[in-house]
Amino acid sequence: MRILGVDPGLRRTGFGVVDAQGSRLSYVASGTIVVPSDVPLPERLKVILDNLREVVRQTQPDVAALEIVFVNTNPQSTLLLGQARGAAMCALADSGLKVHEYTALQVKKSVVGHGKAAKEQVQMMVQQLLALEATPNTDPADALACAICHAHTAPLGQALTRQGMRTGASRSSRSSVKAGRIRRGL
Repeated sequence: MRILGVDPGLRRTGFGVVDAQGSRLSYVASGTIVVPSDVPLPERLKVILDNLREVVRQTQPDVAALEIVFVNTNPQSTLLLGQARGAAMCALADSGLKVHEYTALQVKKSVVGHGKAAKEQVQMMVQQLLALEATPNTDPADALACAICHAHTAPLGQALTRQGMRTGASRSSRSSVKAGRIRRGL
């Protein structure tokens, strides 16, 4: 499975692509979409949309993982970040990809082992997990971490779905993964 991870931002949107074969991960590509700050907002969002479409075209991922925006103390910043995230989500959906969403806490816990990890810890673990020669910059590292999180999470979700389908379980007895925890009885 080839996974495209995206760390959305209005000034800098990170992307990272990994291949996952079982528990083995391999690096494919990563980078940062730098959005000019001197152009109107609609044009900035179009830069994100167009560039992510191009990343999808060039790397041909099977699925996408997108970081969920946290609520900031500044509502204006949160709204702008949400718009950048929306542009990214539209690019991914328009490219025919199924989009999976993860919180920063889920991503950090999956990659580092705890949800309060510092950016430097995430960068170092991404470097180790993907056997990179150098530490990736923060935006691509966060995007690669999002892709790694999906690689670690997807098999559990698929197994739970298969088990629910195989046993013919009723809706009330199925399990699901929500916010990194297994919940019983939807």
